[in-house]
Amino acid sequence: MRAGGRDGTPAQPVSFRHAEAFLEMLAAERGAARNTLDAYGRDLRGFLEYAARRGRDAVSADADDLRGWFKAQAAAGMSARTAARRLSALRQFFRFLYAEAVRSDDPSLAIDRPKQGRPLPRYLAEGEVDRLLAAAADLPGPRGVRTTALLEILYATGLRVSELVGLPLSAAGRDGRVLLVQGKGGKERMVPMTEPATDALAAWIAVRRRLLGGGSASNPWLFPSRAADGHLTRVRFGQILKELAIEAGIAPRRVSPHVLRHSFASHLLAHGADLRSLQQMLGHSDISTTQIYTHVLAARLRRLVEIAHPLAREGVAGTRDAD
Repeated sequence: MRAGGRDGTPAQPVSFRHAEAFLEMLAAERGAARNTLDAYGRDLRGFLEYAARRGRDAVSADADDLRGWFKAQAAAGMSARTAARRLSALRQFFRFLYAEAVRSDDPSLAIDRPKQGRPLPRYLAEGEVDRLLAAAADLPGPRGVRTTALLEILYATGLRVSELVGLPLSAAGRDGRVLLVQGKGGKERMVPMTEPATDALAAWIAVRRRLLGGGSASNPWLFPSRAADGHLTRVRFGQILKELAIEAGIAPRRVSPHVLRHSFASHLLAHGADLRSLQQMLGHSDISTTQIYTHVLAARLRRLVEIAHPLAREGVAGTRDAD
């Protein structure tokens, strides 16, 4: 195979011999999955074809060739995440060539890892959560009561899905206004409940007693089921939410327990909560984890400036006296 540049540079033979040896090593010695091998193969092929247009190959390519390729890829719209994966593939490739004494250096060491922005959490609009709750309330019988309780509690507290489905009956306390939650690392925290969540929980506990009858005292879980663990599973709750999303007219792919946790946090901040309080309710050990929600704070500050700043008010701009 030969590759020719559009800028008139002569076509050069493209050798994938070393790349194939590298991929064979990944498969044989590291047990790399087929998807990984395919992705690395595409990445290496892309770079080697680019290098060939510059008259280089796997043995002679240098750091400038790598920088040029990444620059061209970025101009074509490559994301930072994709760039990081491709750099990882090339680093492993050149490390392999150095270890095999094919090369006397590793040009990838001179390439900085691209900075990746932390992805913003996906969350629903408040109106969409209202539609989910309305769809849950429309479900008939005990199923509707349980689904409403699950949804109200999750949206009121922002619990992790494992924390929610694994709540013991004792977590509700006497009045149901506060939940005692055991989170990651066995750490306990108290999470306040909204009035709708408290009412939904009370309604579910009444139904739960009737469903279990005399066995209610022996089952320790707030949301019991026939699953091996004795309580509702994370997978089943995720399925329930997808079904509910369809009823509410929301794309199921946009709804999950974690999206509702994000919605709780985002909506709480939008209505004036502070990060420290949110950190405690979410059970984050480090405030930096909670700071992924600062996009909401930034939007709120922009609205505040638009509303409160004198120069942002309609008809005020440009009225200051000249110096």
